[in-house]
Order: sequence, then C-alpha cells, then structure tokens
Amino acid sequence: MKLFRFLPFALACIFATLPLRAHDAGAEMSAAAINFLSSLTPEQKAKATFDFSGDERKNWHFIPRERKGLPIKDMAPEQRLLAQALLATGLSNRGYAKAVSIMSLDAVLKELEKDKPKAPVRDPDNYYLSVFGTPGGSEPWGWRFEGHHLSLNYTMAGNDAPSMTPSFFGSNPGEVKTGPRAGTRILGVEEDLGRTLITSLTEEQRKAAILTVPTPKDILNDPKRVDPTNPEGIAQGQLTAEQTATLVKLVKEYLFRCRPDVAAEDWAKVEKAGLDKLHFTWMGGLERGQPHYYRVQGGHFVLEYDNTQNEANHVHSVWRDFDHDFGVDLLKAHVDSAHSGK
Repeated sequence: MKLFRFLPFALACIFATLPLRAHDAGAEMSAAAINFLSSLTPEQKAKATFDFSGDERKNWHFIPRERKGLPIKDMAPEQRLLAQALLATGLSNRGYAKAVSIMSLDAVLKELEKDKPKAPVRDPDNYYLSVFGTPGGSEPWGWRFEGHHLSLNYTMAGNDAPSMTPSFFGSNPGEVKTGPRAGTRILGVEEDLGRTLITSLTEEQRKAAILTVPTPKDILNDPKRVDPTNPEGIAQGQLTAEQTATLVKLVKEYLFRCRPDVAAEDWAKVEKAGLDKLHFTWMGGLERGQPHYYRVQGGHFVLEYDNTQNEANHVHSVWRDFDHDFGVDLLKAHVDSAHSGK
C-alpha cells in the first residue's frame, strides 16, 4: 500500500506540532489544506473542492460506494504526502495509526475475497479527500477524509476550535485470523474497554445496563439519522468509582482518536455537562466472538460500537455530537456574531 509507506513521515508531522493548543487547530488545518490544494492541477482541484453550503458536505458514509472528491489513487506521490499532512492535523498519534491501518485492511479483504464471486472492489488507495469552502479566509470551511470504514469530518468557523464529528472508524476483519498479520485488532481497545465495563457490573447493575432485545445489525446513529437515540441502560450514578473510571477511559478512547487539543475541549464539555448525564447500554453476548453492541450517550453526544456482522468479526464505531456535527453550533455563533457586528 503506497500510502502506508509514508506513515513515519505523517507521524513526524504530528510530533512536530506538539505541544498542541486548541486555538491553533484551525490555523494548522488551513495551512495544510492550502498546501495540499496548491499542489493540484486544475482538473484535480475541480474534483477536490466543493461549495461550503452545498449538500455534499453532509453526504457522509462509511460503506464502499461511489464518492465525490479526489481519491488517493489519483494523486502524485508528493500530493499524497500533502494529503497525509492534512489528515495528521485532524488526528492524534493513535488515531492516525488506526486510520491508515484501517485503510490497509482493504488489501487483507482483497486476499480473503479473491475467490468470492462479485466481490466488492477493495483498494487501500480508494480514499477521498474533499475540501468545502476556502481555507484560510474569514468564512467557514471544512474538509473530509473518507472511504471504506473511515469518515472523518471537520468544520472551521471563526477562531473557535473546529468541529470533529461525525467521526467514524470501522474494521473488517475486526481481528485478522490468518496470514502474516494474524492477531491484528485495530479497534481492539474499543471492544475490550466496553467488555471490561459490562463484565464488571453486578447482576443487579446488568439488569439496568443490558437490553434484552435483538442485537442491532449496525450502529443506530448512522448517516441517515438527524436526531440522536434516547439514552438507555445504566446511568453513571449507579456505577462504582472504578466502573466510572472505565467508562471515562472508554469515552476518551473515542474522543482522543481525533486531534488531542480539541478532544480535550470536547471532553471538558462532557465533564461540564456532568458525568451523571452519561448512560451505558449493552446488547448481545458478553464473550469475545459473540455478536455484541454498546452505546454511551450523554446530553449532547453519543458514541456507539457494533460488532455483529461476519460472525461478529466486523466492527463499526462512531462518535457523534448532534449539537456539534458539521459545526452546526459554530456556524450559528458565526452568523450571530456577523449580525451583531462583532
């Protein structure tokens, strides 16, 4: 996989920006986006750029499908490096490693499905970068990096830290079972923390946490959903201090896949709203290899994990904030500020 060969370079980009401050995020993303766009031919730029106000900005998904934007496979080597530099501005160290590792799994799937009739096209370079609006100016803009099992969406408006949701990471296989990469579990921490929490509950606590309904076949807060699911399961106030610590680790694992300085601000909002607003629910089996699903939901955000497909070896995970997805709150503040003359 050509993109994966440049992982050390991209990680170096991340380390070079440390220590990070949330108010620097927009400027760093703008600089990286401008550098990327300046490397493109007119034909490539026409594919990569869109009006900020158009419908395409919210046209996100994580399945293999036809997409708009500029795919990695159509970029020259130096353009790929600049695309990686932009991607690195939106993710943490471990988030970047997860993202490119997810992309690499298409090569694993291609080998696993080589004898399967009408198998989907698998290509680790079939990931698209799209820029919405004009980076570096006074008006809102955004960007998206997306392909099979990845959808990373960022929105900037004014001097506020960017919105980083919806943020989707998936993995198929959830665990590579054969070949030189056998044992690889890219989203293993997300699975293990959820299982650690549910198995730590007492029988009485499990009565509140586990829903005795069919396990969902996919995440419920998917791209079609405009309103969040309702909080269900056990409330944080019913957990012990040790169980709450595991719940916090689980939430942070999702938030801090993205850029850590901005993720810290998002976590601070969760704390300010009150950990007592958090609910944890589980559906399905408790043992590894059994189909299962969990969700953590608070007043303004939800994170979700589903591992039910392909004999419970196909993971979907998402972090959404329905007050913050695609910068809806940032854009409202931007308009309000413009109308007030500030």
